[in-house]
Amino acid sequence: MTVADQAKTAPLRIAIAGLGTVGAGVIRLLNTNRDLIAARAGRAIEVIAVSARDRTLDRGVDLSGYDWEDDMTELASRGDVDVLVELVGGSDGPALAASRAALSAGKGLVTANKAMIAHHGLSLAEKAEEGGVPLKFEAAVAGGIPVVKGLREGTSANALTTVYGILNGTCNYILSEMEETGADFSETLAEAQKLGYAEADPTFDIEGVDAAHKLAILAAIGFGSKVDFKSVRVSGITQIRAADIAQADALGFVIRLIAQADVEGEGKDARLLQRVRPCLVAKDHPLASVDGPTNAVVAEGNFSGRLLFQGAGAGDGPTASAVVADLIDIARSEVGAPFSMPVAQLQAFPPVEPGHRLERTYLRFTVNDRPGVLAEITAAMRDADVSIESLIQQGRANEGGEVLVAMVTHEGQERCVRQALALLEGSDSLTGEPLVLPILRN
Repeated sequence: MTVADQAKTAPLRIAIAGLGTVGAGVIRLLNTNRDLIAARAGRAIEVIAVSARDRTLDRGVDLSGYDWEDDMTELASRGDVDVLVELVGGSDGPALAASRAALSAGKGLVTANKAMIAHHGLSLAEKAEEGGVPLKFEAAVAGGIPVVKGLREGTSANALTTVYGILNGTCNYILSEMEETGADFSETLAEAQKLGYAEADPTFDIEGVDAAHKLAILAAIGFGSKVDFKSVRVSGITQIRAADIAQADALGFVIRLIAQADVEGEGKDARLLQRVRPCLVAKDHPLASVDGPTNAVVAEGNFSGRLLFQGAGAGDGPTASAVVADLIDIARSEVGAPFSMPVAQLQAFPPVEPGHRLERTYLRFTVNDRPGVLAEITAAMRDADVSIESLIQQGRANEGGEVLVAMVTHEGQERCVRQALALLEGSDSLTGEPLVLPILRN
């Protein structure tokens, strides 16, 4: 047996940085399915050393058989480790330092860190390519759903026209619970925090940033673009009221936070549109039935047609499953380009200004209950060339005399709606910022 053959059958030695829910889940999965994993990987996968902020915590798994490193960078550079599993989180700081150290030392890197990949994925991929070592991040997007592998490998023969979906379980849980209970946003968020579906500080989730990180990664893989998180247009769900949920239901829709990317034009004229925003989704659309903390991604290829990836988007089990699946690939010597093609071949697409795009829109205004308000709103729509399909005045929202006015537009250019809202800006008829929800195409 040659040295190369021995290397392929010797155990894959890993170090784990970060022993939170997912880190402990990885250890538990490797121990529970040890024989199955070894059979599928062609060799054993062994944990050599671990690191975390607090050595004294009880994490529900036995760590006595592993070396402990207080310094994650030292952990990443150990001579007896083949792959670093980074589960610390954060776009910079110790996670990035340890990841760079691992790649510089010729180690493979597996990470669940979507923020780090969205911000530094290109430079990490370059380091991996230079060293001829694997960089894998299946667990960074949509938990246990194999969507990174699905796009990078399963659709590799296709030119994708669009990638979109539900990428944040916290928002999806909140919106689907609002549908179920009729409760308002703040009340449902508090319940989600109590149940552990939302963080104590849920800002990244409810403002759409978490979904934007994931979308930037999927867009790079799906379209062969450089990761461009800063160009993602992001809107969260904090403005949505129970009344909007009810009105969407009456119109035959549900509300979901949708992350969507597509390329407009070809060759040197190609531009990339990436955005995260709440949308009305028709009840017969595949994403409408995705509720609770579930994630789902739709990819449309020119030969494959529409593909749907759906499953648990977070949690120790699903995320650990994705991490270990990456380790199995590495044990099999399956490396490949992290973003489906070498970094040098990835394109830097300029962002799209979407004002010319056509869509139907749901608009909700909170206004003073007095004569002339509806005339003012409809006049602004007329002057901006927005055609109204339906208009509903929903009655008093509170004792102060405010009412909700909702409308659905016919298909028209996005810039026209923006122009109408600009005409209404500063009006004393409006008591709050209008809510604008596009209607997702089927």
